[in-house]
Amino acid sequence: MIRVINNVQCKVVDDEWDVYFDMALTMLEEIIDHNQKCEKTVLIVPVGPTRQYPILAEMVNRLGVSLQNVHFFNMDEYMTSPSDVLSEKDPMSFHGRMKRDFYDRVRPELVMPEQLRHFPMPGHEAEYDQLIADLGGVDMVFGGLGINGHIAFNEAAEADDPITADEFANLGTRVLPITRETRTINAYGYQRGDLRGMPEWCITVGMKQILSAKKIYIALNRPWQNGPFKHALMDREQGQIPATLLRRCANLTYCASREIAEGTVE
Repeated sequence: MIRVINNVQCKVVDDEWDVYFDMALTMLEEIIDHNQKCEKTVLIVPVGPTRQYPILAEMVNRLGVSLQNVHFFNMDEYMTSPSDVLSEKDPMSFHGRMKRDFYDRVRPELVMPEQLRHFPMPGHEAEYDQLIADLGGVDMVFGGLGINGHIAFNEAAEADDPITADEFANLGTRVLPITRETRTINAYGYQRGDLRGMPEWCITVGMKQILSAKKIYIALNRPWQNGPFKHALMDREQGQIPATLLRRCANLTYCASREIAEGTVE
């Protein structure tokens, strides 16, 4: 089922697995469309969710879809300090997850070369943003939705922060502390409740780079996302709920399971 709310396309699928499948299929369709036109594909992609990647890898392998001209710009990465990213060997490393869940699963002759696999790195934030610009911008952003409405690790502004919606929308790639709300929900989802074991810092692609994309697709795969989803659709644009700014994109799609959509879309 598809409904349009506040000019936003909301796609409702049966269950959580269907969200991952739809996300993988949408990624594949975007790549095939550009391949057929002999064009590069530039995507911003998440780690969280990740279960779409094994599905996508299987589709790519079975259909023989070349990724040789596909750029993956990862949204973000955990950091152990304001200057150091998490080791790729750490189980929570986004670099490591992409390698295990996707890159290592795609046939070597199909997978994109390493120079087309991009991650934001501290000290090179401006270069990351410039590379996206030099490639002609982003064709499509894929991501999830945080407990406080954050997109990537663009954490929500505090209630008393005077930042305007336009100022927040113009933020570029940067290092910042992770809010306690995000650390708590991520500890619940990925660390079996080990809040003390959660990183306190991160690097994230900017809202500016996300909002400049031609298309945005947000997957909703956790029951608690019903709350931020409602606010993303209904509240005024504000840095306190970063997802409200996504409505600036003319081609924005949310994909949610029936459990998450209940009371909002249905």
